[in-house]
Amino acid sequence: MEAVILEGPREDGILVVNGREFMIDAQERHVPLANVKPADKLQDETVRKIIGFAIDLNAQINRFRSHTMLDLGSFDALLEQEYGAKIGGKKGNRTYQTFNGLMQVKVQVADQIDFGPELQIAKSLLDACMIEWTADSRPEIQSIITRAFNTDKEGQINRAELFMLLRLDIEDERWQRAMEAIRNSIRITGSKEYVRFYHRKSVNEQFQAITIDLAKAGA
Repeated sequence: MEAVILEGPREDGILVVNGREFMIDAQERHVPLANVKPADKLQDETVRKIIGFAIDLNAQINRFRSHTMLDLGSFDALLEQEYGAKIGGKKGNRTYQTFNGLMQVKVQVADQIDFGPELQIAKSLLDACMIEWTADSRPEIQSIITRAFNTDKEGQINRAELFMLLRLDIEDERWQRAMEAIRNSIRITGSKEYVRFYHRKSVNEQFQAITIDLAKAGA
């Protein structure tokens, strides 16, 4: 029996077996290179090239974020040691600025929230309100309630619409109890820091964001 000599796969995705070149398809089959359409080869090469750059860029961004947070953390520690003071408010939002006022780095802390079982109590109270209000015709409020409790693509409550309910001024006693139940259902499960960068050419101009986001690059 002939020994199988396997080389690869190479960076170009080509697998060499006993001197013959193959490409692996989506069903994990070995397709002789000569049988692969030129368009499929070109597409494979193009995607591999782009993904290679994307992986490198992702690594650079991760390193940049790590260095940024380390630099800001070191500055915060130095400031606290020197003056016994911290930058930022109660939630930890901070703004750092150059002496000439033309560059800023902002750290914003966003709470990550979830909802407890009290939310189901709120839903039942609001359902009772909607049944009674059908005769009184309050379509705009019914629409907000419906959207608030309709799940989004990730199966989560529509939080924006839910918080909109809390801003409505309705005196109905069941409504008030429902709003209290919503407030009691809110759980802070953690927080996440976002770093944003801004610059401007003169102090008379508005700050412009330095976007590190592929979808918004060049905007």
